[in-house]
Amino acid sequence: MSIDSLTALIRTIPDFPKPGIMFRDVTTLLADGPGFAELVDRLVNVARPLDADLIVGIEARGFILGAALAHALGKGFVPVRKKGKLPGKVVGIDYVLEYGTDRLELHEGQVPQGARVILVDDLIATGGTALAAAQLLREQGASVLMALFAVDLPDLGGKAALEADGVASQALIVFEGE
Repeated sequence: MSIDSLTALIRTIPDFPKPGIMFRDVTTLLADGPGFAELVDRLVNVARPLDADLIVGIEARGFILGAALAHALGKGFVPVRKKGKLPGKVVGIDYVLEYGTDRLELHEGQVPQGARVILVDDLIATGGTALAAAQLLREQGASVLMALFAVDLPDLGGKAALEADGVASQALIVFEGE
């Protein structure tokens, strides 16, 4: 299956969550068995040579892709969650959104000092959440080998912002425009 075939499986929803936004909905790709399998295989091909210790997924669709990737690689999976979602002792980071702030957390000690990790999410837009997750992982002593995404919206600058912050990044599918 080609990248164009995978791209065709992603539904575009105009004016969501607000007018002027073209929402790229990967759930339609995830619902297609052969498409989802191909997406995971392509993520594995990028990730395997990095020989990470852990795969870290960003809430929520990053959990789906990250867990599938971790399983395929035989690696552990660690979720980065929004504030208040984890039951144990957590470490976290506050970050700025377009309209306010938010917080990401992970269980304290779940990412060992010196761990080599790959950060995974479904889509990179402005990069704020991915940048915060990478910083949180670095604060725990992890080395972020790469941030890996199914989709990049390059006009919003997130991938470039990650790379400017020293985080290598790659996306399989690119949608020009917002």
